Amino acid sequence: MRRNSLGQSQFLTCAGREIHFTEWGDRAAPPLIMWHGLARTGRDFDITAAAMAKDYWIICPDTVGRGLSQWSPDRDREYCYDFYGKTALSLFDQLGIDKTPWIGTSMGGSLGMSLAAGALKGRISHLVINDIGPEIPVEAVERIKTYVGNLPKFNCLSALAAWFRAAYLPFGENPDIYWQTMLETSFRRTDDGHITVHYDPAIVSQFTLHGSDLELWDEYDTITCPTLLLRGADSDVLPRDVAQAMTERGPRAQLVEIEGFGHAPTLGSDGEIDVITEFLQT
Repeated sequence: MRRNSLGQSQFLTCAGREIHFTEWGDRAAPPLIMWHGLARTGRDFDITAAAMAKDYWIICPDTVGRGLSQWSPDRDREYCYDFYGKTALSLFDQLGIDKTPWIGTSMGGSLGMSLAAGALKGRISHLVINDIGPEIPVEAVERIKTYVGNLPKFNCLSALAAWFRAAYLPFGENPDIYWQTMLETSFRRTDDGHITVHYDPAIVSQFTLHGSDLELWDEYDTITCPTLLLRGADSDVLPRDVAQAMTERGPRAQLVEIEGFGHAPTLGSDGEIDVITEFLQT
């Protein structure tokens, strides 16, 4: 297959739900999974994927209920790591991926921990966890629930663009193209003509119906693959003491703090990409 200079949209039915993913690079190259955060989409990795596509075949899924993937008709049961893991396993198998590194931001990092300890143990060769830990402070969970569970409505895209920059202020300084891509790939029009974000607001039910998803120390302690932990220096989701404990338990993660970011680093700078690339070569 010819190398992709731009990401290409693909769709597969995984665990009974249509899953959208963006792929970059050549399918003959080594695979690399990039999995996004709670209320985001795989397009958040556009800059990172474009930079790394010369060396990897990169797959950036939209989790069920987000982006261009199907919304679940059984939300209370399926908006959880158990079901997300089933879609990931199906995606691996249908794409013929035997073993691959996994880069996960926030929820994508938690899902990576769960799978590296469970259904995909031995198939995740390297795990990059971006600003999430096996436990999350209650205050951070409440902050996230506040904005994820209350979808904004606007009359125009420029108002949503301003909302994104305010809501994701902890994402730090990013080029305008990052915010423009977020806007273009993260909005939908409601039946009454308003503009809102492109996810099912029911995804927030994971916090109340599947609370064990936030308690992953048992899983983390059984991970055996090389693990890189990235932490936004100002993060409220991954406290420094939790990050330090992750370097001493389980896979004994290599910890790198990234200045200028809270939750979570966007992984698009040359420095961040260099850290990840070097780790994947170990």
